[in-house]
Amino acid sequence: MTRTVISLDADIKKWIDAKAAQDGVPMTELVRRALQQYREREEQAVERLLSETSGIWTAGDGLPYQQNLREEWGQ
Repeated sequence: MTRTVISLDADIKKWIDAKAAQDGVPMTELVRRALQQYREREEQAVERLLSETSGIWTAGDGLPYQQNLREEWGQ
């Protein structure tokens, strides 16, 4: 595992220390769990958006449309 130093507000540090004691795990384990849950939620959100928008373009090949938009960016 890679070690990482982070700064926390005093109230967050106090809360996470109390929660760790309550759960009987090190504070670092709570941070790892929280970050894992955050990562999973973010990845699921991306997958959900991809599945919800898949196939909404019905005007054929979208490449010419994209190229036209990108040409406008250069102007």
